[in-house]
Amino acid sequence: MTGDQIVIICVLVAAMAMFLMGRWRHDMVAMGALLACVLAGLVPGGVAFAGFGHPAVITVACVLVLGYGLQISGAVDVLAQRFLPASSGPTVSILALIGLAALLSGFMNNVGALALLMPIAIQMAAKQNLPAGKVLMPLAFGSILGGMTTLIGTPPNLIVSGYRATTGAGNFAMFDFAPVGAAVAVFGIIFVGLIGWRMVPTRKQANGGSFESGAYISEVRIVEGSKAENKTLREADKMLEESDAQIIGMVRHNVHISAPNFSRSLRAGDILVIEVEPESMTSVLSSLGLKLEEDVPSTPATQETEEDTKSQSGKKAEIEEENKPPVEEDSEDKAASDEAITQELVVTPNAALVNRSATDIELRTRYGINLLAISRQGQRSIKRLRTARIRAGDVLLMHGAPEALSGFAANFGCLPLATRDIRVPKKGQALTASLLMAVAVLATALGLLPASVAFAAGALAFIALGIVPVRSIYTAVDWPVVVLLGAMLPVADAMATTGAADMIAHFLLDNVAQGHAIAGLVALLVVTMFLSDLMNNAATAAVMCPIAISTANQLGVNADAFLMAIAVGASCAFLTPIGHQNNTLILGPGGFHFGDYWRMGLLLEVIVVAVSVPMILWVWPL
Repeated sequence: MTGDQIVIICVLVAAMAMFLMGRWRHDMVAMGALLACVLAGLVPGGVAFAGFGHPAVITVACVLVLGYGLQISGAVDVLAQRFLPASSGPTVSILALIGLAALLSGFMNNVGALALLMPIAIQMAAKQNLPAGKVLMPLAFGSILGGMTTLIGTPPNLIVSGYRATTGAGNFAMFDFAPVGAAVAVFGIIFVGLIGWRMVPTRKQANGGSFESGAYISEVRIVEGSKAENKTLREADKMLEESDAQIIGMVRHNVHISAPNFSRSLRAGDILVIEVEPESMTSVLSSLGLKLEEDVPSTPATQETEEDTKSQSGKKAEIEEENKPPVEEDSEDKAASDEAITQELVVTPNAALVNRSATDIELRTRYGINLLAISRQGQRSIKRLRTARIRAGDVLLMHGAPEALSGFAANFGCLPLATRDIRVPKKGQALTASLLMAVAVLATALGLLPASVAFAAGALAFIALGIVPVRSIYTAVDWPVVVLLGAMLPVADAMATTGAADMIAHFLLDNVAQGHAIAGLVALLVVTMFLSDLMNNAATAAVMCPIAISTANQLGVNADAFLMAIAVGASCAFLTPIGHQNNTLILGPGGFHFGDYWRMGLLLEVIVVAVSVPMILWVWPL
């Protein structure tokens, strides 16, 4: 073993360990691995960032823009409305749902496909009287299976195709993955739809259920002599924190303010809207000398007179003016509205909200939104809500104006757990988006244009025709995935140039496959699936491609078969919530635990191996 081989193996082992630990984002780890290789002299500094210009990276970014365009144009919603049965039993409904997810995932990012169909899945679960998880897990697995069917369906396919091109064999075509991928997807969907969903553990879903028996929203009145009288809202809220309660709004003169300025003073007669655990209610009332609103007797002092009613508009204006802070504080009340709603949002894996707290982003003061509860794997609590670090897959119970919640969700990468209305922003836009996508796919399939060029042209057409707003171009791209791909491709090349890939392949052949090509193919497939269950699938593909090529060369067989095994294995992550973004996304809404995935996922991975190996040997003979 040479010095360079030792270094590259140490870099890969360290990167894989950090991938597994999950303390750092995948793109950060990949960039660290790339820079380590540059500093060690394994990757020339002049080409260190050449991976970011790789066709696979460009294609991924453009496909994400196209998928976003299909989403906001309403094309996917119309398809879902027509494709899904209006009234059927759970088995037929789940089969139709995951079939649609697989179809969409073949032509758009599978995380986007899941995000579009998740609200429909939750509604379907309620209609069928099922826990949400029994529909969400099949949906996530179906969307993963569908991504294997085309070149653009999932990043591992693009990485495998790109790595094949570096060997001089050229890229895989648009539908070269279809024979193997479609067979695996069909058998997998049949298993999940008929049997698999019944194996999903019954968990308390986050969609409403996990919040029902927790904290209550109550109204309490500040009476004469109360400790809260003449204190600021901030001081009162600080006192309530000791009882694990929080102020989420107030009422003065019958005017409701959902996110009042915390520097204003309280008066006798004001009503505070608080969120509190039932067992803490007594402590809350006694700490500030408050009374429950329903316990306050109806007296002239508390009744609205006819004269008061006539002067409501004047009082509302007075309150709104009062509620404005001094100019130098540069903050305003964000939602003085009586139309505030309560909504659940699920945090996506790469959301800007991950590892931040409500305090960090100044949720209440900047956005006029109250965080009422966090559900994590089906468990909820309001303990230290403001400082709790939010994780991917968490479900947030938020209270605020509808427009404020929508803007916040869009900016911070959250998805609403609610039924989506059919979106058709402009007449004919859904049809135009679908036709443009079809043209890009056909241009690639017929070999008229390289995939990167065809989909870049499609993305440009989406922007030029206003299907994707210019301001949304860069927010539509999942940049951590793009950085991960661009950084890991040179690292994968370093494995080949140092001979480390040959060494690992030789070890596998001697100790596992014992010189047999089919055994070597199965071993690589299983190892790739195992790694994909533990770390990012794109990173897995980048690491395993050089090993697959070296193994095939040492055996003297068709390398395409081994690359296909890597593509299938890297896409099939069904055992853990961390192996694929879609698995993470359903963790909170389904109320799942870490060990819930393998119950259906293990059998599904066995089916994948049983179906894919014969198909690979038939379509890509050794």
